[in-house]
Amino acid sequence: MEDVTDTVFRRLIMECGRPDLFFTEFTSVDGLLSKGVEQVAHRLKFIPAERPLIAQIWGTRPEKYLLACKELAAMGFDGIDLNMGCPVDKIVKNGACSALIENPSLAKEIYLASVEGAGGLPVSIKTRLGFRDLRTEQWSTFLLELAPPAITVHGRIAKHLSKKPANWDEIARVVKLRDQMQSKTLIIGNGDIRSFDEATQRISQTKVDGVMIGRGIFENPFIFNHHAQTLAARPPQEKLQLLLRHIELFEQIWQGQKPFRILKKYFKIYVQSFYGASELRARLVESDSAEEVRCHIMEWLKNDPSRFVHAS
Repeated sequence: MEDVTDTVFRRLIMECGRPDLFFTEFTSVDGLLSKGVEQVAHRLKFIPAERPLIAQIWGTRPEKYLLACKELAAMGFDGIDLNMGCPVDKIVKNGACSALIENPSLAKEIYLASVEGAGGLPVSIKTRLGFRDLRTEQWSTFLLELAPPAITVHGRIAKHLSKKPANWDEIARVVKLRDQMQSKTLIIGNGDIRSFDEATQRISQTKVDGVMIGRGIFENPFIFNHHAQTLAARPPQEKLQLLLRHIELFEQIWQGQKPFRILKKYFKIYVQSFYGASELRARLVESDSAEEVRCHIMEWLKNDPSRFVHAS
């Protein structure tokens, strides 16, 4: 979710229907403590209305976690989450994130240093079921013995990235292990949640304490609003107006601090499932500025609305 779930997108989601809890993009502790901190500081930008908000961090050096957590606590976050789940090669090749599943001694040092630095702020962990192979019981038991307030379990091993279905049976095993250990740690399930109803079903089936939704938000920004119509079911005019609102917030908040090209990764969320959507999306992706995108959309909206019919 890097370069996606920034303060702009969170504010847009708040307008559609907010979740109980937001997480930031994951931020390197090395970057946060470096001379080039401005290159990563945007990931931690927020306004009070976004709270409760958890700062998500990653790295490999416990002493950096300690210092970073002190800074994050002073910034006003409601908690800190340690990313031990990201499977991206350029991250894990240095021993960070999901690679820590293979290095429990370092994972423990990182957690204890973070707790010390956080000064009483809750420190949770996000992880997977294993690195190269399934290690649900071994790894989950180790983490539960650290007694974090919460563990978010993504239902895949790292080598599967997001290519295989999330294994919710294994997530349910983590819940059972937690109960057997009489641990007070909350277990949050994560993986392939596409609707509010599906989230509710997973909670009922697996007895997790909650669910985290990541990529599912791309399909429906209204996913946390149980009573709202899904984005797919809305007329094209509403989808395009929401995109215009996204552009407006992006320009208002970043004021040139972030390049326009970042906006392009969001276009598919809004410009789909109606006649001519692919043609319009191609025009938007080829645009060089937010103003050009705005002009294409306004021109589109002025055309005969009778052609706005849902594609099969």
